[in-house]
Amino acid sequence: MKKNSKIYVAGHRGLVGSALWKNLQMKGYSNLIGRTFDELDLMDTKAVNQFFEQEQPEYVILAAAKVGGIVANNTYRGQFIYENLMIQNNVIHAAYLNNVKKLLFLGSTCIYPRDAPQPMTEDCLLTAPLEYTNEPYAIAKIAGIKLCESYNLQYGTNFISVMPTNLYGPNDNFDLEKSHVLPAMLRKMYLGKCLEENNWDAIREDLNKRPIEGVSGSADALQIEAKLGKYGIRRNPSESTQAVEVEIWGTGAPMREFLWSEEMADACVFLMENVDFQNVITNEVKQSQQKQIAPLPPVVRNGTEIRNTHINIGTGKEVSIRELATLIKEKVGFNGELVFNTSKPDGTLRKLTDPSKLHSLGWHHQIEIGEGIEKLYQWYLER
Repeated sequence: MKKNSKIYVAGHRGLVGSALWKNLQMKGYSNLIGRTFDELDLMDTKAVNQFFEQEQPEYVILAAAKVGGIVANNTYRGQFIYENLMIQNNVIHAAYLNNVKKLLFLGSTCIYPRDAPQPMTEDCLLTAPLEYTNEPYAIAKIAGIKLCESYNLQYGTNFISVMPTNLYGPNDNFDLEKSHVLPAMLRKMYLGKCLEENNWDAIREDLNKRPIEGVSGSADALQIEAKLGKYGIRRNPSESTQAVEVEIWGTGAPMREFLWSEEMADACVFLMENVDFQNVITNEVKQSQQKQIAPLPPVVRNGTEIRNTHINIGTGKEVSIRELATLIKEKVGFNGELVFNTSKPDGTLRKLTDPSKLHSLGWHHQIEIGEGIEKLYQWYLER
């Protein structure tokens, strides 16, 4: 890519897209295009085609998606599969029709089987059943990988797919119903801290910025406490009136891997600058030969089958949900009790990526989880 190349970042306001936009700007790319949902509905095929015909982007980064945690994925199953399929089908096909030089499609490591061998390599895709709670979202993302792969093989396009691990960072979603586990925990413990300190000014300010189910800081204290209680932020009735507890779903046993979103963006831009679809295939063959693996993995077998050309983006390190909660509690300064609701689902018990392919292509992460939580908490307080 040249510094003045026209680059379209789909979903440029979200956690992923905003990090990509910032990284591209920092590296001197000056011709970036972004559209909000009000400006361009990516589920509208006609509107997407018109946009590509008019703007003629040279490069596309597809970071737009409907995302959420376990509750949202399991509750809005139809929306998650339909909306994600529509978004990615429209953008990828329009990129092909308008001769885009390279497209980067972002998925998620939830594409891998529920009981995949750990750590998960790219070639365990489609080898066993998925985790049920996020199956619709995962199937949509698998379809996106295969759409890119198939267009490359049939039409000679240069579309590459990356599968980031669990992300967190600036512009994260802190909605207590729909957010992912880390930002939800951080907000719940911050509100728990404010409640135990009877800091109602801070609570009201927080709810004015991010209302919970329509309840803002202008509501009365009883209404606010009732809404906080619904999401597991409550005074402990068996303790003094100042004691506060925060409920965490599940047993706390599942292991998770987390990557700072701005590092994910750096990895993506690195791949856009340095790696093409053909490089991924060539690299797989080279790695297999170096390891003396026989036969070659599914990515290239007997020179005919090309599969699993996507690239994991992760740290290769993991932490339990219980350890994560304890770490967030420490960083936020919440002194109350963490209560693990074992009647709620844990989801997949372990989900660790193997980032060896990405490492072999030349990129490694730098920010560890403790530093990342501190950075996110500071960002949250300033917004």
